[in-house]
Amino acid sequence: MFAKSTVWTSVLGVSALGATAASAGTVTLEVEVPRLNVASYHKPYVAGWIEDASGAHKGDLFVWYDVAMKNKEGNKWLKDMRAWWRKSGRNLDMPVDGLSNATRAPGRHTLKFDSNHKAFKGLAAGDYVLRVEASREHGGAEVVKVPFKWDAKKASAGSVKGSVELGDVKFSYKP
Repeated sequence: MFAKSTVWTSVLGVSALGATAASAGTVTLEVEVPRLNVASYHKPYVAGWIEDASGAHKGDLFVWYDVAMKNKEGNKWLKDMRAWWRKSGRNLDMPVDGLSNATRAPGRHTLKFDSNHKAFKGLAAGDYVLRVEASREHGGAEVVKVPFKWDAKKASAGSVKGSVELGDVKFSYKP
């Protein structure tokens, strides 16, 4: 039913040999891009970021878009991910190493981040939200919010199911 799962590990905060700070934990995100039965299907642009309980942007985790278009033409449609664009996208000069990557085919995609990644480093214990936004040419747009509690010493998890452009979106942290 789903395409083969792909695991992407953030370049930031993870060494080639996995030797990181002894206190570092692992954040795992699962993002499902559903297979849609439409006449003209285009892979969605998808972004994920962290906000605090007040909605303040704390850090970007990933941006999937058409990085291969000549003359950076793919950048032109990044603004269609309106929530992400307003929070941080308009301030970035894409592509960004460790953040931007190519769009993904339908299926479940797993991303792993070291808790020393700049989006998590320095987060005080408290309530946060993982926001994931998808926008597709000739399709729709959708933003989901996955609330989670952050305490670098305690495990945490949360999940939500999108309605059209996103399927299951899961967050988990293990110290």
